[in-house]
Formats: sequence, C-alpha cells, structure tokens
Amino acid sequence: MVNSSLRTIITSLKIPVATLAVTWASLQFPEGSGSAARAQDPFASFPVVITCEHKGTYHAFYLSRVSKDGTATFVASDRIAGTITLNGQAKAVGGSDGGTCLGKTLKELRASGQAHDLKS
Repeated sequence: MVNSSLRTIITSLKIPVATLAVTWASLQFPEGSGSAARAQDPFASFPVVITCEHKGTYHAFYLSRVSKDGTATFVASDRIAGTITLNGQAKAVGGSDGGTCLGKTLKELRASGQAHDLKS
C-alpha cells in the first residue's frame, strides 16, 4: 500500500520530472549576483538526481522539492520516493526498504557516484 503523502507527491507532479530537470538546467541567474543568488536557492545544495539500486533495478530519483525545514524529496518511477537533509541520512518514504541509498548521507552518495549535480 502506498503512503498517502507519497500519493500526494506523485499526483501533484503535473509536468514530467525530466522536463523539470531540463528547465532547471536552463535557468540563468542575474549577472553580478553570482554565489549570492545561488546561496539563497534551496535547490543549490542538493544534487538533481540520485541513483539507487532497489530490488534488482536501478532507479533515478529526481529532486522534486525542498521544504522550509531543509528536507529534500526525491521521486522515481514506480511510485517510490525518499527524503534527505544536508546533514542527515537518506530515508525511504512510505516504508523502510530504500535500496542502496538508504541511510547514506549526501557526502556518501556523492563519494559513491550516486549523486549527480548540474554542471555549469
């Protein structure tokens, strides 16, 4: 059974996640704002995609939202999702089976090559 909050996340995605990633990649910050504009951007500290193996299948979890408390939510196909904070560990939404990402920090996900940032 799918957790109701996961169901809400999935249904609220009106535009395919891939389109959002492309749109995000094409955003331009005003000239002269440099790191100040990026520092205020809640998405800037998180990777755009985290890849995990779950039940024998590799999934791409796309950054979907960052809440006011700094929790980032990542979603993938098959109606699965997870959360992570800048200093916390990855958690599965709606269950405890999160595959190869479960319990890892962003630093560990980056070190293992599972976290993918946009490159300028």
